[in-house]
Amino acid sequence: MTDSVVHYRLEGEIGVVTINYPPVNALGQGVREGLLACLAQGEADGAAKALVVMAEGRTFPAGADIREFGKPPAGPALPDVIAAYERSEKVIIAAIHGTALGGGLEVALGCDYRVALASAQVGLPEVKLGLLPGAGGTQRLPRLIGAEQALPLIVSGNPVKAPAALKLGILDAVLDGDLLQGALEFARAKVAENAPRRPLCDASVAAVSDTLFSDFEQSIAHRQRGFKAPFACIEAVKAAAELPFAQGLEKERELFLGLMASTESKAQRHVFFAEREVAKVPGLDAKTTQREVRSVGIIGAGTMGGGIAMNFLNAGIPVTLLEVKDEFLSRGVAVIRANYEATAKKGRLTSEQVEQRMALLTPSLSYDDLAQVDVVIEAVFENMDIKKSVFETLDKVCKPGAILATNTSTLDVNEIANVTQRPQDVIGLHFFSPANVMKLLEIVRGEATADDVIATTMALARRIGKVGVLVGVCHGFVGNRMLHRRQAEAMALVKQGASPQAVDKVLFDLGFPMGPFATSDLAGLDVGYRIREEIRKDDPSKAPRTWMDDLVEKGRCGQKTQAGVFDYEKGNRTPVPSADVDAIIAAYRATEGVTPRAVSEDEILERCMYVMVNEGAKILEEGIAMRALDIDVIWIYGYGFPVYRGGVMFWADTVGLDKIYARICELYQQTGEEHWRPSAYLKELVDAGRGFHH
Repeated sequence: MTDSVVHYRLEGEIGVVTINYPPVNALGQGVREGLLACLAQGEADGAAKALVVMAEGRTFPAGADIREFGKPPAGPALPDVIAAYERSEKVIIAAIHGTALGGGLEVALGCDYRVALASAQVGLPEVKLGLLPGAGGTQRLPRLIGAEQALPLIVSGNPVKAPAALKLGILDAVLDGDLLQGALEFARAKVAENAPRRPLCDASVAAVSDTLFSDFEQSIAHRQRGFKAPFACIEAVKAAAELPFAQGLEKERELFLGLMASTESKAQRHVFFAEREVAKVPGLDAKTTQREVRSVGIIGAGTMGGGIAMNFLNAGIPVTLLEVKDEFLSRGVAVIRANYEATAKKGRLTSEQVEQRMALLTPSLSYDDLAQVDVVIEAVFENMDIKKSVFETLDKVCKPGAILATNTSTLDVNEIANVTQRPQDVIGLHFFSPANVMKLLEIVRGEATADDVIATTMALARRIGKVGVLVGVCHGFVGNRMLHRRQAEAMALVKQGASPQAVDKVLFDLGFPMGPFATSDLAGLDVGYRIREEIRKDDPSKAPRTWMDDLVEKGRCGQKTQAGVFDYEKGNRTPVPSADVDAIIAAYRATEGVTPRAVSEDEILERCMYVMVNEGAKILEEGIAMRALDIDVIWIYGYGFPVYRGGVMFWADTVGLDKIYARICELYQQTGEEHWRPSAYLKELVDAGRGFHH
């Protein structure tokens, strides 16, 4: 294997070590062995006055070989390979193209000089897997560019492009044209000037201020709440600044192994793999022919429709945006432009890019303008009659083979599909608000949805930068079905004696960006109120009145009115407990004949989370979600579930399904409520001593 993945040759007076291990030249065992073997060849080659290390294919090593994750380590270890290059008596130049990430950059840091094509990127992204660079990256990079510049790179894990890396001092040159020829010229120039070797292990970290590390830790404390790896990265860089190189490496290794064994890192690695796995639909042939998508129609220019449109405009896909009234259409187009111009003011888009995107947008008041689009997405009010009317019209005007999609968040996709003569072309595309920001796209397969429609929309999700997850049809699908259970428990807890702020605190402390009641305030309490009022027209028993209705009727609609479940100061989104709301809740309890009791944080956590676990198990039982990892990805990317907890079902495994199941059984016996009826699948897993993921 070694001969096939790394080889050595002499180019004039320069020895060239080339890695060839598609697709990304990952630093697997064979590559590590090959790097050592070829280094030995180069050192023994008397004609080679310097060495160049590079890679074939599309990239320099882009990191560790993920195929080795979770397996016993096999030598040689990457730190030993890098140390061998660093100890070489010959000058070594790393020639980078594509992405030199993680271990790839660490290999380059073990070389004396680094050159790269202008299109290349370098970085140390291990923190995103709950780890830190474990092959000397936290020790060498600060010695190369200083701790102050190294800290944000290592702690954020974000890559930098070659020109920026040159300014930082990571690179010694940015090359144009052919990488090999440029690297050979650079190497020959170093030989001609008798350039010195520059092993970073012999360098020291430039002096830093006494408060650099504490200040940096404080600056990320809120944003990185709950994550361990960013703070371990700071500790490792601090070791580089304060300890000799060998001791710094020992500290880095100690921190790395601690993170590797942590639940947080296991959760982040689970999410990393799960995000890639959701794209592979069980039972769907990977070779399924996809339909061509060159243009998209969107019905509804409101907040959701406009946000959906931006996803396609950003990807260079022309959009026809349809509304029923010119005032609604003009307002929707103006909001899209305003959003783009706000982004441009922040320097994330140029004025030219704003105009390019807007030029792809065609406003329309006529369904006839949708006759030739390849995909139509309906984003009108969440009302079945309205949606069915829209699809009846689409069935008449859209060309054969056009994909007809609904953005419904709860309604029956099959019922919508059945008003058309082409149910095989109908699918749900549930975008999350704000649609131009949130990464999740629930792709809802109907009973008749064709395989090529599924394959096309899964690929389209990736094309517009979304994480698409295929789910089945039921009320609320996966995410909202579980969310509704949690919200009902949160309401029940308040009815029984908990305060809204106590419930929110427990979920915030678990790692959610905000609790359920602050989330309701953000979304607007009037939205749910209108839905409940519609339900009550047909059957009041299906939506009994609660204290939330009283809030809306008193004008407390959430953040937009500066008063909802909580109070909000003007321009401030921080929720403040309200004495008025406390009085409304107390009156509601009295009306319901409830004597409030003390509710512990443990009870809040169990009831809010275990009800979701039980519902998730039922969703798997019914085949609405195909895998537990699908549910995890939905909750990570659609509902802000903390990445370092791995998703609802992964979190349940860490708590212990036997413990959760026993408590669910207890709550079912106490309440007799259907949502606490234990899932048969959950019982099956507990009886077998298994978890959702193992």
